[in-house]
Amino acid sequence: MAEKVITIADSITVGELAEKLNLPVTNLIGELFKNGIVSTINQRIDFETASIIVEELGIDVELQKKEATTLSQRKVHQLSQSAVTRPPIVAVMGHVDHGKTSLLDSILQTKVVDGEAGGITQHISAYQTVRKGRSITFLDTPGHEAFAALRQHGATLTDIVIIVVAADDGVKPQTVEAIRFAKLANSKIVVAINKMDKEAANPGLVKGQLAEQGIISDDPVWGGDVAMVEVSAKTGLNVDKLLDMVLLVADLEDLRADIDTPAEGLVIESHMEVGRGPVVGLLVEQGMLRPGHFLIAGTTYGKVRTLLDFAGKTLKQAGPSTPVIVTGFKELPQFGDNFGIVKSEKEARNHVAVAKIEQEKNAASTNITGADLLKMMSQQTESQDLNVIVKADVQGSLTSVVNSLKIIDTQGEIALRIIGSGVGNITENDIRLAADKKTIVYGFNVDISPAVKQLAARDNVQVRLFKVIYRLLDDARLSMEALLAPDVVETEIGAMTIKGIFRTSNDEVIAGGEVTKGKITAGVIARVLRKKEQIAEVKIIVVKRQQQEAKEVFEGEMCGVSLKTTKKLLLEEGDKLELFTRELVKRMLK
Repeated sequence: MAEKVITIADSITVGELAEKLNLPVTNLIGELFKNGIVSTINQRIDFETASIIVEELGIDVELQKKEATTLSQRKVHQLSQSAVTRPPIVAVMGHVDHGKTSLLDSILQTKVVDGEAGGITQHISAYQTVRKGRSITFLDTPGHEAFAALRQHGATLTDIVIIVVAADDGVKPQTVEAIRFAKLANSKIVVAINKMDKEAANPGLVKGQLAEQGIISDDPVWGGDVAMVEVSAKTGLNVDKLLDMVLLVADLEDLRADIDTPAEGLVIESHMEVGRGPVVGLLVEQGMLRPGHFLIAGTTYGKVRTLLDFAGKTLKQAGPSTPVIVTGFKELPQFGDNFGIVKSEKEARNHVAVAKIEQEKNAASTNITGADLLKMMSQQTESQDLNVIVKADVQGSLTSVVNSLKIIDTQGEIALRIIGSGVGNITENDIRLAADKKTIVYGFNVDISPAVKQLAARDNVQVRLFKVIYRLLDDARLSMEALLAPDVVETEIGAMTIKGIFRTSNDEVIAGGEVTKGKITAGVIARVLRKKEQIAEVKIIVVKRQQQEAKEVFEGEMCGVSLKTTKKLLLEEGDKLELFTRELVKRMLK
């Protein structure tokens, strides 16, 4: 007989699942309890948990996941006959210190890197430049591996990826990662071989290393199809040639968009500003965005109060491939949310109300997840949690910090739980939420007022502020390592066979014998073995050779030993002692 198929959403309450399975809810709660999870009738569990529980109960039912339909789902826009040519959207990627931000400086004649902590780009930013009367939009995506998720998102927005490789350093792991992201996003690749002003510059070596990654130069010598331009961000060498190449690739791609359609696109940045409220960076992909338009993005909406370009100049309208900064949102939208236009505030409110209901239905952050359940079921020892609260200056940074923290792995022994996160400075509410010695409040590019700092000191809450993300992640790793139980490491020293027993008391045995392996030394531990079975563990107090106390006695020699015991030990001739040291070694995360 075929299994009964039940369709459920990403998450479901315990009560709803019991009803669908036609089971008493107490049975379901009991099964969860048996596996170490205390739940209530209204507790939400995710799809994986529901599947595990159904299997554990032995019910002949197959669960299928219902496809969620949310407003934030990506819709592919079908171009009309009247679509016009649009500027290319270009992502600049590459290894840390290979000069991609400096190259953008050279292109845009700005000084971005000076304001970046540690010389590493911290936010995703969008710019526009004009070459031969044509606009080119640039996305400056973060360069450190911790921003992998954010950088991947950056790549999916783009038509062309400029991969910057230092001529004096060659292909590095992040270069390979950038190539992979570009390929996944089906973006065209242009390589900028930077730092040609350096004496150690070797573009031929770079081209060879790139060829190993399947990126072959269109140079006649190589016969490939990827444009590579030798540039110097420092001197400006061939930067104009690089832009010409980008425009040539864009022409071959025939990039088009509709302008006579409601504006739509993506949220690429959001943060709060005093006096302005939510300030949101958008990338328009289709249509025309104008002041006064009603916007919806994720679970928030707003009316465009101000429309500015990347440099802060007021715009009357913004078309496809244009990065803009808008104010007027009621709340901060999430990085990567799709935005769209509706006709009225009432329609915007209705859209957002539906989106919030859908989000609550599919939310799993406060629910029991399948990972939680499997962890409970397989756990032999009780794990510890490191609770953290994360505050960041902008939404893009918050997303990347949170995502990076989630991938720190301790093989299930230490769980890093993000119990709160948000955009803005650290507040009294954050300290109250963290009023537990195991909770750390991390601030990224934010401040803490003296009053809040005083409250944190009073409540023994650790607040740690960082301006460079990898230092924050290193600190989190160290904090988790501090909670890891140390490894017990035993080092073998030597062995001896007992030939005679001279005295036995309640807590001491004096015996003699032959050293059969290594050496015998005082102050170490020994196992007492009788016919290969351990009968006791003792400590070597004194070692004597020919009635004289000795520091060490080596293999092949005879010696006497005084053994400290925890209870009376009746040693016999022929018993063996295996000497070893035992120490606790601090463990590191892999």
